[in-house]
Amino acid sequence: MEFGFTTAAYVVAAVLFILALGGLSGQESAKRAVWYGIAGMALAVFATLIGPGAGLWILSVILIAAGGMIGYMVAMRVQMTEMPQLVAAMHSLVGLAAVFVGFNAHFEMQNVAQVMASAPTSLNATGMDAWLHEQGFGAFAQLISHKTAVELNILKVELFLGIFIGAVTFTGSVIAYGKLAGKVDTSANKLPGGHLLNASAAAISIVALIWYFNTGGFVPLAIMTVMALFIGYHLIMGIGGADMPVVVSMLNSYSGWAAAAIGFSLGNDLLIVVGALVGSSGAILSYIMCEAMNRSFISVILGGFGGPAGEQMAIEGEQKPIDAEGVANALKEADSVVIVPGYGMAVAQAQGAVSDLTSKLRAQGKNVRFAIHPVAGRLPGHMNVLLAEAKVPYDIVLEMEEINDDFPETDVVIVIGSNDIVNPAAQEDPNSPIAGMPVLEVWKAKQVFVSKRGQGTGYSGIENPLFYKENTQMFYGDAKESVSSLLPLIS
Repeated sequence: MEFGFTTAAYVVAAVLFILALGGLSGQESAKRAVWYGIAGMALAVFATLIGPGAGLWILSVILIAAGGMIGYMVAMRVQMTEMPQLVAAMHSLVGLAAVFVGFNAHFEMQNVAQVMASAPTSLNATGMDAWLHEQGFGAFAQLISHKTAVELNILKVELFLGIFIGAVTFTGSVIAYGKLAGKVDTSANKLPGGHLLNASAAAISIVALIWYFNTGGFVPLAIMTVMALFIGYHLIMGIGGADMPVVVSMLNSYSGWAAAAIGFSLGNDLLIVVGALVGSSGAILSYIMCEAMNRSFISVILGGFGGPAGEQMAIEGEQKPIDAEGVANALKEADSVVIVPGYGMAVAQAQGAVSDLTSKLRAQGKNVRFAIHPVAGRLPGHMNVLLAEAKVPYDIVLEMEEINDDFPETDVVIVIGSNDIVNPAAQEDPNSPIAGMPVLEVWKAKQVFVSKRGQGTGYSGIENPLFYKENTQMFYGDAKESVSSLLPLIS
């Protein structure tokens, strides 16, 4: 009965998780999708607590309550600008959990093997379970005791892979968090030897797998873990800040595969299903991000934005500043306006002011829309979430392929804190690090105003010829203050 209820609950939870993922594909259905995910997780936890092999309920409830309280406090304190690094931090915890569960499974296998050597030979499967229970072992030990030699070898491979992927995810996510939070240098940094070090660590891990498969000892498992931790660290350190959106979705995928591998080790069907969902969705998202940047997934993983292929085109002209009154006058005369948000809007928390500006312009009958590049911000969907939070109507928030052809007929484009996604060098300079990357062709509009703090190159360190074009003027200053200064001037 217990097993039947747990299985049924896991099936329902899996369906809810699938509905949650499906709902997150649209802004209007996202809030409902989140509740599907909450309900699915609550059901999964409840079914696990009362299912076969459950125990230590008081400790479990205390830990769940403590984790929930910490999660609530973190969620309430974290600003939307810090959401990318929060996601990276959460991925690191999933990876660390996979490592701990894998090592626990290893030690349990060793303990069960030692105890079963002295078990009465007359015991059948049911009797063995009862005998192991008397020895203080739980459901996982009983599961191990029923496995054949071949199944135990498969279990070794499963837990080995779970620990390996988990360790890579853990250190990789910690470094990604550091880069997103500005605590680690955002440029691509590798140790002397570069890719050879990663390849050597991977080769040592494969040798350790063969060693562990044949002996089941702790030493090869420990060696592999150290190598995996290094790979995660060195791999992400070698990826530049401009590739962080892809890295975050990639680490999301890694955390899912780590969970799935541990699910196989523990014989937990829901962990397998959920891990596969997270792993596959993260991989698909990574592919979409790479397509949006005209990059191959392998090129991102092996080094991020590399150096230029040759001498880059010289940028001529100078950046022309404009004040709030000048921008306001242009907006008054414009019929069509496109706003391109980037991470600068998130840093300045300017989404509320942008929403107010949008409302004022639309009230005057102007056609105002938003252009969203797939890798705008430092997390996929970052800009969409910010605009939804500011109550910007969903129907005027358009993706790159929906709006790119409209720029030649657009009177005014306001770029807020974007750099690479509006960089014409992607099309004009074959030696640019972002050559071939699909971008928002804002320079084709009649007038372009770029809201930017200063004349720096931005997060990726790539110069942008857009800032020097004849139809572009620089609206310097904090994005929130700059946009807010326009509001009283537009009546």
